Amino acid sequence: MKDNPLVSVVIPTYNSEKTLSKCLESIKNQTYETVEIIIVDNFSSDATQEIAGRQGVRVAESNAIRSKARNIGMQQSKGYFILSIDSDMELTERVIEECIKTFQLDEIAGGIIIPEKSIGSNFLVEIRDFERSFYADTKIESARFFRKDLVEKVRGYEEDVVFYEESTLPQKIEKLGFNVRARIKSEILHHETISLQKWLKKKYYYGKTAYKYKEKFNQYASKQISIFYRFSIFLRNKRFYSKPSLALGVLILKLLEYFAAGLGYVAGKKESDKIN
Repeated sequence: MKDNPLVSVVIPTYNSEKTLSKCLESIKNQTYETVEIIIVDNFSSDATQEIAGRQGVRVAESNAIRSKARNIGMQQSKGYFILSIDSDMELTERVIEECIKTFQLDEIAGGIIIPEKSIGSNFLVEIRDFERSFYADTKIESARFFRKDLVEKVRGYEEDVVFYEESTLPQKIEKLGFNVRARIKSEILHHETISLQKWLKKKYYYGKTAYKYKEKFNQYASKQISIFYRFSIFLRNKRFYSKPSLALGVLILKLLEYFAAGLGYVAGKKESDKIN
């Protein structure tokens, strides 16, 4: 690895004007400076592209969404490393520096996990943040920072999977024999605006490709999807009981999510069976 290797930060966007400025500023304020930013925009109708232009960031337009948009950005990147984030995420200032140092210390590193903290003003966001705090060193977390040569070797994210899409790339890299479980201390601040109705609609949408995810990554998926595995993470941790209202909120929210995703799973499987 060369000194000060270029890091490409790939950000899919769609009508992201409310959060994009903060996201881009956090990248430019990193303690590590050898960085390029690539935005893949799905023809936003708001000021997303104008904000990117004012900050001197290159924008690639495509009607691709989610994993496909990430893959397009990674294909256009020039970096030795790739960091994949969302437009509503803000990097704390040492994220990239810590990822680089972790790679330097681990000869078989292929991906780095960056812990996330949910930021927002309503109770659902508080619940989400409390929930996230229990996922360190579990199958729930997925790496976001990768060596580009490994990304190219496994052909990026699985584009036909929405359910656990962020997990598909590190799992494929892990199968090559590389470590994708290293974890830094610096956090990503995830600015979330959550309404319960929209949140459950999203889980239903995700659930429609859950069968594809399970077919492709069965052994890993079985744990990630399992309600028993998820609840055991919470219930076996004494800290979970320290905030009863948030703990109850997590349990109720997860049950609703499983119900919505389950309905999506059934719908997605029926649609697939009709096509086949």
